Amino acid sequence: MDVILFGFSLAIILIGAELFTNGIEWFGHRLNLGEGAIGSVLAAVATALPETLIPVIAIVGPVLTGGVASVGSEEVGVGAILGAPFTLATLAMFITGLAILAYARRGRRASDLTVNVDVMAQDVVFFLVAYGIAIGAAFLPESWRWADYLAVVLLTGVYVFYVRAHFRGGGNGEAPELARLHATRLPGLKGGAATHPPEDGGELESHGLPRLWIIVAQTLVALACIVLGARVFVGALEHASVAIGFDARLFALIVAPIATELPEKFNSVLWVRKGKDTLAMGNITGAMVFQACFPTAIGILFTSWAFNAENALSFASAGAAILATLLILGPMLRTHRLRGSWLLIGGPIYALYILAIVLFPPGGG
Repeated sequence: MDVILFGFSLAIILIGAELFTNGIEWFGHRLNLGEGAIGSVLAAVATALPETLIPVIAIVGPVLTGGVASVGSEEVGVGAILGAPFTLATLAMFITGLAILAYARRGRRASDLTVNVDVMAQDVVFFLVAYGIAIGAAFLPESWRWADYLAVVLLTGVYVFYVRAHFRGGGNGEAPELARLHATRLPGLKGGAATHPPEDGGELESHGLPRLWIIVAQTLVALACIVLGARVFVGALEHASVAIGFDARLFALIVAPIATELPEKFNSVLWVRKGKDTLAMGNITGAMVFQACFPTAIGILFTSWAFNAENALSFASAGAAILATLLILGPMLRTHRLRGSWLLIGGPIYALYILAIVLFPPGGG
């Protein structure tokens, strides 16, 4: 049964990813947004929802119902919070790099990425600052509760400035690579109900300019597919993990992020196939910034967010995420180029961390 659920959820996520990338590009085009705003903010936040639900449900859920989060719920929630940036900075980068090199070998694209370095630089800086604040809060004395609130305020402010920086970038209104909006192919939505008449007769709008409502509708349906597919996938993985006696903390730290980060991975693979590298990378790095700001704020506010011997290996994933970011994207800031092979660095870092988890499991003594 789990195998069937795995296959069903993957199919739903793939369909949702294709509809989402198509819809979010048109949404950005209609609003004249730049690639940074589309990939690093809109797409990143939307596809980060599945993994964000895990700590919210585990930590905030009991609080909203009048209770308190149990120790087990806190461990699962904190593991999910730390696991998301780690998986994005390592495994998601690695998979995107593999896709780039595979497409390059087939002659479908170059092995170097064509990215907006300014957009990527903003993402790297904001991620390092935000994650530094969040992880630093775990080393503060427990009596300094005021500092926790200050950290949450700073994290919120960092993200507000981050969004503002990307939206101020604007767009040029040109989108020659846009494919036809999939929703306009539906029989009941052809013609004036879903599109405006073509404005310039160009290839981009040869079928008419999609109306904003149909773009939003397709994007929301796609997002619903992504969230549904991710939740079904996580549920199947959780059932399989329980069946084999897999530790809940390890599940939250390693297994769940793999499943819930699938939207970012699929979106990025789809975009690099089309040569839209800034969107592909921004989808990952933008999600990293979001994960470094808001889920960590939940952990700081509602859990005993403190580094100790029991969770040392879990917090070490933050160090691995920062290391991977510096090694993969650091050279880009100096050379103003990004090679697909550099993204493969995330693979060995991920593998070494998993090996450490196996050899020294949390609470294993």
